Amino acid sequence: MNLSSIKFDPFVAGLLKRLPDESSDSFTDEQFLSLKIALSGRRWGHHAFDIRGVLGFWRWRYYYVVIGGRERRQLSRRQLKVARTTKALMLLVFLSFSTILGLLILYLIKSAFGIDILQGYSLGIWSWFK
Repeated sequence: MNLSSIKFDPFVAGLLKRLPDESSDSFTDEQFLSLKIALSGRRWGHHAFDIRGVLGFWRWRYYYVVIGGRERRQLSRRQLKVARTTKALMLLVFLSFSTILGLLILYLIKSAFGIDILQGYSLGIWSWFK
């Protein structure tokens, strides 16, 4: 791109409109070209899950964005460690919940059939479901 025409580029022209005059005058053509390369090459991907909307309350309007999809970025070591720790914690919570729920169901089935493992002792949970 010819540096003398960089200020007529649509991206740079839009950037110039948003900058104060004293700031825009301080940039050289090479700096504008570098900004265009750095910022306009940014690809905003499409997400598998993308919900956007606007909520109005009296005079104010608020927007919300909920997006989701597969992670495609390269993660740093710290991010990988946090991701692994989070997955391990989620697995631990899921297994703990499943175990407790399974034991509760087995206890309720045992109580429904009138089976006493310890004679004369009950946790009292069966009475909640009668």
